[in-house]
Amino acid sequence: MTLSAENVSWTRGGNLVVDDVDIRPRAGQTVGLLGPNGSGKSSLLRLLAGISRPDRGTVALDDTPLHRLGRRTLARRIAMVGQHAHTDVDITVRDIVRLGRIPHRDLFGTDPQEDETLERVLHATGLTEHAHRTWHTLSGGERQRAQIARALAQEPTELLLDEPTNHLDIAHQLEILDLITRLPITTVVALHDLNLAAMFCDYVLVLDRGRVAAHGHPADTLTAELVHDVYGVRATVTVDDGVPVIRYRRPASSQLPAGR
Repeated sequence: MTLSAENVSWTRGGNLVVDDVDIRPRAGQTVGLLGPNGSGKSSLLRLLAGISRPDRGTVALDDTPLHRLGRRTLARRIAMVGQHAHTDVDITVRDIVRLGRIPHRDLFGTDPQEDETLERVLHATGLTEHAHRTWHTLSGGERQRAQIARALAQEPTELLLDEPTNHLDIAHQLEILDLITRLPITTVVALHDLNLAAMFCDYVLVLDRGRVAAHGHPADTLTAELVHDVYGVRATVTVDDGVPVIRYRRPASSQLPAGR
């Protein structure tokens, strides 16, 4: 079994931000959460992580509602990487990753598996040679990898990521998503770029104003009609070797202000 949400709704600041959403990834699957800004992607991730509790419906892990599980249990099973990670302390990469081992420490603060796990995770994320570098010397892509490594050090079965490719150049976007999708765990990742989602995700769920607009395999879901209906953008969608490729069409010149 795995992480799931059933008929989940959540009101935040007086606004209904998640409206009757179902999601049940298969074990080991990479699920892309798609939708415009304000569609509810980040809010749904907060519910899946157990950071917030839905007003209606149930978020469960192995069919046990999250609110019945202790924080320590959740931290050992679910890891989340947010959009932004800042620190005023010039901490090293190794110490950032070490934070992920906190849920595994005993009452005396010891963790016999810590060193072995850190070495394995640093190697998997390509950070072994950067382990002693400090946060403020890292590039954007290296910081993202450090945060993913910290999450992996928790040894979770479920990994949640909120816009992990934001503010990265194309090479680092591809690098991060390739890393994520090669992990042998269930992953739910919020993305803006539909073409990246089509390339890397096994399944996509498209949100529009808090509700599910479409879901399924990317080739079946990411159609020109969906792009127009959800994003308000005209597009041409072709399928290349089973992967949809979205080409956006420029707005008609008549929509531009006079004199431009």
